[in-house]
This record gives sequence, structure tokens and C-alpha cells, in this order.
Amino acid sequence: MLQALIKLGVPKEAITLDYAGFRTLDSVVRCKKVFGQNKIIIISQRFHVERALFIAKKYGIEAIGYAALSPPESYSLKTHIREYFAKTKAIIDLYIIHKKPKFLGEKVQINH
Repeated sequence: MLQALIKLGVPKEAITLDYAGFRTLDSVVRCKKVFGQNKIIIISQRFHVERALFIAKKYGIEAIGYAALSPPESYSLKTHIREYFAKTKAIIDLYIIHKKPKFLGEKVQINH
């Protein structure tokens, strides 16, 4: 992804990588607690954006989402089944077991 962004003209110094975003919950929570961001833009496939926005709302993050192209139809059924379970898990994680990110780490200052 880093190389694709650079190839599209995004300056490398404007990119901050998250090496501990092991799952959507981790990435969204780390945006706030590690990278200090309270307003974020989420770009992914529609089904993933919906889940990430749901998590962001729970953590008081002002977020908007942009949907990228969805996977080819050949992945459709598998993707829908996976996402059904991922959304169910997100509800359980946020409202029942209060799951925390696997790793938070030290705060990172973003200056751009």
C-alpha cells in the first residue's frame, strides 16, 4: 500500500504506517489512542467501511467512509459470509466482552 500511495504522488513523509493494526478494531482504536486522531477518513470496500464506522462511533471518533470497488463477483458469497460473522463479532467485542486492541503501544505524534 505504501508503494501504491507513493506511486500515486502522495509524499512519503505524509504517510504514517500502522504496524499493529491486526484487525479493524485495532486499527480504528489505535487511530485515536496511539495516533491521536479524533477525525478520520476510512477507505475500503463498502462492507468493511460500514463495520469500521460502527467501531469509530463507539469510540467517539468522527469518521466518514469512502467505498472502494468491491471484490469481483467470484468472491461475493465468501465475502458476504465472512462479513456476516465479522459484524457479529464486532457487536460482541464492543458491547459484550469489551475487547481491547491486541497491542496499543506508545503514542505516535503525527505532524501532517
